[in-house]
Amino acid sequence: MKKLYFIALFPPQQIIDEINLFKQDLASNYNNSKALKNEAHITLFPPFSREIELEEDIHIAFQKIDTNISPFKITLNGFDGFSNPKNPVLFVKPEVNDHLIELYNRVKQQFNFMRYTFNPHITVGYRNLSFDNYLKAIEVYKNKEYKTKFIVEKITLLRHDGKWVPIAEKKLS
Repeated sequence: MKKLYFIALFPPQQIIDEINLFKQDLASNYNNSKALKNEAHITLFPPFSREIELEEDIHIAFQKIDTNISPFKITLNGFDGFSNPKNPVLFVKPEVNDHLIELYNRVKQQFNFMRYTFNPHITVGYRNLSFDNYLKAIEVYKNKEYKTKFIVEKITLLRHDGKWVPIAEKKLS
């Protein structure tokens, strides 16, 4: 049986709760209920499918990620979007961060079996967000102020079991 896995970093619960308010706004005012399905996070390696029998290999590769990096600060500052008509995404954008890019590159050293462009963001609206509603929402959100900071102290490996469940984490040191 195949399962989905991915690697992410999560802001503290207070920021997750703040971002959930934006997601609730998109659900209520822009017909985007799927925005409420996942917790706010920055994806370091996107969802991939593997046989559950191979999960031990995923854990081994995850533990091999070099997290010998001091915890670092990420600043979230404002909103932006991917204006793909078939799959628009509204997100909170982190400021450019060399430490985040370095962490991504270290993840990529162990998880390099698929190509993916690293464009760090915290998704607010996606999936069933129509392009028309995306255009309306981005008009409002591009001028909305939201700025906060948090310290990245760990990365998390998740598996999809009907919902995303953390199955391992690794602290930065």
